Amino acid sequence: MSSREVVLRRVRQALGRDGAPDADDVVRGEAAVAAAAAYSRSGDLGPEARADLFAERAGEYRVTIRRVAAAAVTEAITAELTDRGARAVAAPADLPEAWRVPGVRWETDGRDGVLLGTETLDGCDAVVTGCALAIAETGTIVFDAGALQGRRLLTLLPDLHVCVVAQEQIVQTVPEAVAASLAAARKGAPITWVSGPSATSDIELERVEGVHGPRTLVVLLVG
Repeated sequence: MSSREVVLRRVRQALGRDGAPDADDVVRGEAAVAAAAAYSRSGDLGPEARADLFAERAGEYRVTIRRVAAAAVTEAITAELTDRGARAVAAPADLPEAWRVPGVRWETDGRDGVLLGTETLDGCDAVVTGCALAIAETGTIVFDAGALQGRRLLTLLPDLHVCVVAQEQIVQTVPEAVAASLAAARKGAPITWVSGPSATSDIELERVEGVHGPRTLVVLLVG
């Protein structure tokens, strides 16, 4: 029996169309169930420890992490945009006015129902957003097109993404993040998990950043 036939037979068995599975399939299935039951579904770290772990893991993906107090977010955004020479900055319509720092040209997506075109977004040096949540164990940021985030396209074309992450938005484990995303998923929201700036490798395994999204990702970790 070929590998293809084996795969198809097991698919038919799983669908109940080809009799009962053989003994090996039963053993493997029971082992998979046991492994799933033992999988860690929640964490035991406190808010500070979760923030520290997220900062460590995200840093491993070449994310620039800035720890800031809530009262200093505006100052931190100003510093990042100024230091990196950003002149035109994209933002979702519900970005707080306090975050719209002076000295740059703000391009707002979705204000009065008007969406920015790709040429306008491509001409922006940076984008500033919030996020849905973040995952400590993987250093991942989750976006679901909700509050302070805007459309996914908004964060794909500008070369710099400044993302504000509140400490209380950080969960410890992936299962916790999945559970927290269920409401958005049921609404059909586009959910994107981002671990570090955009990066890929060419045929010679040379790392290239900025191909499928921002070349630089800065996280302002608040709290």
